[in-house]
Formats: sequence, structure tokens, C-alpha cells
Amino acid sequence: MTDKPEIPLGPVDASVVPRWAGIATFARLPRLEEVSAYDVAIVGVPFDTGVSYRPGARFGPAAIREASRLLRPYNPALDVSPFAARQVVDAGDIAANPFHIGEALAQVEEGATRLIGDGRRLVTLGGDHTIALPLLRAMHKHYGPVALLHFDAHLDTWDTYFGEPYTHGTPFRRATEEGLLRAAHTTHVGIRGPLYSKRDLEDDERLGFGIVSSLDFQHRALPELIERIRARVGGHPVYVSIDIDVLDPAHAPGTGTPEAGGLTSRELLAVLRGLDGANIVGADVVEVAPAYDHAQLTTIAASHVTYDLISLMARHV
Repeated sequence: MTDKPEIPLGPVDASVVPRWAGIATFARLPRLEEVSAYDVAIVGVPFDTGVSYRPGARFGPAAIREASRLLRPYNPALDVSPFAARQVVDAGDIAANPFHIGEALAQVEEGATRLIGDGRRLVTLGGDHTIALPLLRAMHKHYGPVALLHFDAHLDTWDTYFGEPYTHGTPFRRATEEGLLRAAHTTHVGIRGPLYSKRDLEDDERLGFGIVSSLDFQHRALPELIERIRARVGGHPVYVSIDIDVLDPAHAPGTGTPEAGGLTSRELLAVLRGLDGANIVGADVVEVAPAYDHAQLTTIAASHVTYDLISLMARHV
């Protein structure tokens, strides 16, 4: 762990400065350059060149930060004041080339690599799901292969789109091929909707992924599902990747590839809180496309999911 101030520099006090005033860092946290050391960094990647349907996730990081103005310092569900327990900072955005996916992936990997290590954790705001691959490459440099907990409506283990190997539907196939993930300790949560063929599931199983589907939430008790998920990732360093379309469009309409029949925001938060004690070394929240949002439903959900991820890290960094 890095050396950190005895009293972390926390968010702007909402009782002194109204929430709608000031610079919109995540939860109005200090910027990276304002602290000498940190435990958890929040970084944005405003990149959506890898999308296959509706674009717009490049505006996700800014919109999530704006929605996060409402967050408060104490998390009663996890009994932690994350910004007091650890030094958490907003590290701004990683600029990624919107016209060249290969170059963009290298830029994201380089930027993430600089922010992690020495016990520091990273939570990334996307952007589309293509960015999970360079983030996992950066994690691998510090932790070796990691367990993966992937929340999504879609498998994201397809091979190519239009012959291209790097898109938002392919990151976890590439990550498996590159040895970034721990075999048999990877699982999808919330999978649903039509597929191209049954082979999609067969390929996914061959790659070593387990699935807790959206239908499982209908037919199984939540504690049972949480236990299945925890058993799958085990005690290994775990990376949590959350595509906001894991939520039903009623809870998160602002996304690029919505699918009916998804999780509620309460179910997603409950599963995350059920990970308490897990060694979460990094996470992302991606595919927030605010142009399709209504009344900030999606960005509010994304900001609260991010807050719980930070809280989990704050309890165990």
C-alpha cells in the first residue's frame, strides 16, 4: 500500500458548497494532483469506437460524474465511510484515439498501468466495453491472471465483428487468449436475450466461463446466487467489470445495446455488497450512453454502483 495522509482529503462538503456548484469530479472528490498519495483512483475513458449498435458511451464518464454529486460520505449498507477510510481521488480521463482502436487500447493500458500498483486500486468509468481488455492487460502486469466477475446482458466473448478482433463484444475472448484471466474463475452475471446461435454458449463454456443468467435471478434465491458467484471467483484477486446494460432498460435505458428482462438496480447492488471481503483489485463501469437516458436513471444507477465498488475496496485495501 502507498503511504497516505493520516486524514484523507475528502469530498467537498455539501453543507458548505451546494452540490450543483464546483468542478464535477466523481462524488466531488479531490483531483489526483491535489494529493501526495492515494489508495483508490477513479479514471474516465471517454471512448466508444468499439460499439456495434448505438454510440454515445464516450460521454459516459462526464455524465456519471455529474450524477455522482448527490452521493454522501457514509455507506450504511457496507458500514464504511469510504472517503474517510482511504484516500480516493479523481484522476481525470485517459485520452484515447477515437479513430484507431489499436492505438486507443495501448493508450488506455499505459494510462491504467501508471495509476495502479503498490496496492492502489482503480475504478474506470467508460466508455464502451472494449476498454476492459487494456485494463485487464494493465492489471496482469501487477497481479498476474485475475478472476473475472462480469456483469452484462451479453457474453462479450465473440471472436470478431466485421472481421475486427477488438470491439465491445470481444474483450473477454481476447483476454482469455492472452492469459489475462484465471481459468475456471471467470463468470458472467445477468446474461440474457437472443444470441447468434447456440454455438455462442458452447464457445463461452469452452473458454472457461460460468454463467449466472438473468433468469437465475427469477428462479433462485439471491443469497444462493451470491454464494455461487463467490465460490466461482474464490480467494483470487478479482476484477469486476460492469456493463450497465446488465440492468433492465427500466432501470438503465441510457445504453447502447439494451435487452429486456434484466436485473434491477437493487439486485445488482445486493450482489456487489455480497462480495464484501473479496480481493477486488480493479473494476470498471461501462456502456453508459447518456443521450438515451431519461431523468438520469442510468447515470444515477452507475454512480451508485461505482460508489459501492469504492466502498468495497475501502474496506479491504
